[in-house]
Amino acid sequence: MFGERLHKGYAQSMELTRLVAEEKSRYQEIKIFDTVANGRVMVLDDIVQITTRDESAYAEMLTHLPLLELRSATSVMIVGGGDLSIADEALKHKNVKEVVLVDIDDRVVELCREHFGAINARAFKDKRLKIEIADAFEYLGRREAKGRFDLVVADRPDPVGPGKALFGDTFYERVKGALKPGGFATFQTGVPFYQPWEITEALQELARYFPQSGLYLTVVPSYVGGFMALSWAGTTARLGTPQGIAKARARFKRAKLKTDYYNPEIHAAAFAFPEWVKRLVPKKRR
Repeated sequence: MFGERLHKGYAQSMELTRLVAEEKSRYQEIKIFDTVANGRVMVLDDIVQITTRDESAYAEMLTHLPLLELRSATSVMIVGGGDLSIADEALKHKNVKEVVLVDIDDRVVELCREHFGAINARAFKDKRLKIEIADAFEYLGRREAKGRFDLVVADRPDPVGPGKALFGDTFYERVKGALKPGGFATFQTGVPFYQPWEITEALQELARYFPQSGLYLTVVPSYVGGFMALSWAGTTARLGTPQGIAKARARFKRAKLKTDYYNPEIHAAAFAFPEWVKRLVPKKRR
């Protein structure tokens, strides 16, 4: 049995059928195991990162939603994402010419190559994929990253340990610098039921650096608490407008993407919030 206590006063447990891998890297403790209800699972420092049962609700929404609103996106950067589930989704877009994945822990990448082939085997074989084993915060400050990407996906962990550098003003400033004109960035922003402050703080910080920013929602059962918040930022355009959703619908049909969670109806619904979530969104200054 594996237990995760991520939120004060609340925990979840999973019944294991097999321990697949366990080791301590330079940065964190890595465990991969099979479960009765959630498929294959990876945890880092005993925090659930991915399960094969519901990874699509996370990876597809961070990638397809912005890419289908973007016109002719060719370059994508992934901050973290060593399991390659997000890379696999981005590479489904034929117009994308490069996906640069930057993860600090080479052992996460290698163990996921070995044990998560069901969701990443195609990505590892795709010549458009470039894997950089590096600190993503440092990478974003390099000259080669400036103005290079149409989309930056921040598959960041919770703000603890090495992940702390991937939150806050300096990080957002570097992400903005890495985007092409008209580009977007998407971010994991916590589970608002248990982490309501993450939405408010992230959107306040994004508004200081980006002309456009906002929020959308997905549901990832393994990230307990109901809705998961995904925030976005744009250099010029907005995500989730009626025009953007209509364009995404047409492009999704033409691209014939195979998905498990994303579709145009989900795309539109992701921008509809319960009243209690609306109250967490900072009011825009006039």
